Amino acid sequence: MRKILFIDRDGTLVEEPKLDKQLDSFDKLCFLPGVFKYLNKISKELDFELVMVTNQDGLGTDSFPEITFWPVQNFIINSFKNEQVSFFKTHIDKSFENENSNYRKPRTGMLTEYVEDAKIDMQNSFVIGDRVSDMQLAKNLNCSGIFYNGSDLDNSLNDVVKLKTDSWKSVYDYLSGLSRYSTFERVTNETKINIELDLDGTGKSDIDTGLSFFDHMLDQISKHSLVDLNIKVDGDLNVDEHHTIEDSAIALGESFSALLGKKIGIERYAFSLPMDDCLAQVAIDFGGRSRLVWDAEFKREKIGDVPT
Repeated sequence: MRKILFIDRDGTLVEEPKLDKQLDSFDKLCFLPGVFKYLNKISKELDFELVMVTNQDGLGTDSFPEITFWPVQNFIINSFKNEQVSFFKTHIDKSFENENSNYRKPRTGMLTEYVEDAKIDMQNSFVIGDRVSDMQLAKNLNCSGIFYNGSDLDNSLNDVVKLKTDSWKSVYDYLSGLSRYSTFERVTNETKINIELDLDGTGKSDIDTGLSFFDHMLDQISKHSLVDLNIKVDGDLNVDEHHTIEDSAIALGESFSALLGKKIGIERYAFSLPMDDCLAQVAIDFGGRSRLVWDAEFKREKIGDVPT
């Protein structure tokens, strides 16, 4: 599923001119502090597509000729590209407020393609903007809002607005924190699995698969990696242990994959544990090249209630 950051322009990426509210010349252009640095980090590290959404009152009329708009707009887009920040699309409404256009924020007319796309994860997408209309847009899109403004908001938007700030660093910190915790569910004909995973945990776990030794092994993942991990499995153990174990592994792998995102900055991991009766060695590469080397011999059919 694709997650989107719908980002306002004036007052959010660049300063909005105080007198006429029109950014129609280069001497009015001023980028907001930290916007390049932290949008670059968001683009590189997090799983969001960037979409610019802006109302430009009367663009193309005598009061706001397009010939004065596009040089500045193109410069803004190219400036972000030079900092490795690319907008997937830019949507501009040119109407006046009194026209009540369905394409003007906070209405969703110019964003219909996202609303109707089943591959867009609106629940985990955000609108970032400095006006109440931006937060109303978030509500109308059924996504969340980041209010880039210090002013008060109507109580009706409390459930929509997840962060109020005037700092792009705070925006990055908030979004990067979200990407490290989530809940997952996997349902098949044989199993129903619920997982709660926090990569920035302390090693706490609550595992219930119906197989005590399997619970113990999954507890070790949590304990030694310092992730918080809760797993609840309802499987067809009356038939066989196979589906419970395999589906739990698939669900846990999908959970880690979703939270690790682009995996930038993650290093390979290896560990060796020499003991009196065995030598255990593990090497893990989260790079996405799925391959397993399993070298172990067992002298019994089961360990606890788990088949070998």
